[in-house]
Amino acid sequence: MGCIKIILNPIAGRGYGARSEPEIRRFLEEEGADYDLVLTEGIGHAIKLAEQAVKDGFDLVVAAGGDGTVHEVVNGMMATARDENEVVGTLGSLPVGSGSDFSHNVGVPSELPEACQRLIHGQIRIIDVGRVTVDDQPAEYFDNTINVGFGGTVTAEARKVKWVRGMALYLPVVLKTIFLARSPRMTVKYNDEEITKPMLMVTVGNGAREGGGFFCTPDAQPDDGLLDLCLADAVGKMTQLGLVPRFMDGSHKDHPAVTMTRTQHAIITSPDNLIAHVDGEMLCTEGHRLEFEILPQRLRVMC
Repeated sequence: MGCIKIILNPIAGRGYGARSEPEIRRFLEEEGADYDLVLTEGIGHAIKLAEQAVKDGFDLVVAAGGDGTVHEVVNGMMATARDENEVVGTLGSLPVGSGSDFSHNVGVPSELPEACQRLIHGQIRIIDVGRVTVDDQPAEYFDNTINVGFGGTVTAEARKVKWVRGMALYLPVVLKTIFLARSPRMTVKYNDEEITKPMLMVTVGNGAREGGGFFCTPDAQPDDGLLDLCLADAVGKMTQLGLVPRFMDGSHKDHPAVTMTRTQHAIITSPDNLIAHVDGEMLCTEGHRLEFEILPQRLRVMC
């Protein structure tokens, strides 16, 4: 691999991003890598850095952080596309965030030395990218999952916790959310189907894992040209508690309150306020119309 741009989020993983910088530099220098490392300075900064890195001709643009960092880097890279079919740049990832689900889904090792080695000695995989539009806002891209309803509330609550990462962060928040989440009435349109009823959540997945270890769309593949949908009906709190371990191993697929399907395009509408996350970051708290589509084979990934 030629010249590498490392975009490091220092606050990723509750500060693990900043603590990992000396290790990243040491590992890359041991590999003789030609790299430039820059720290992000706030929300949205990684988008601008990634867009500029592609324009500057870097062979590999690396998101060093969590899923939110990857999300911003993907959006920056996709902003450079000249048409709807162009494959833009090559993305790498170093999983130093709270969940780092994207890295897991594409096969990047969780250990930092091995992940750094993949940047130099890995293989290229071309994956799909999702696109979402909320109400009349500009569209944005997503690489992993969007969760409308319960998962959106989990993300909002997780942002309040400052001292842990990974499953130690997300599992307690999930259990707390059971007593907070509402089940708004949603209309979900996909393929030739239309469903209207109160729903606990809808997950739109380009990847299998989210939240550091929850497999809401366990069979999703990021390069099959399809979005996986998990539609969970409104159920009581005891049933929600029983579903938690099933979402952790993917066995919820057989639960009578859950519908699994695949599509290239879906629309969710509701008269109620919809809360949703995109790739582990807040997408909306008062959305009423969310539209999703898959853009097949749009991004090279080093993994």
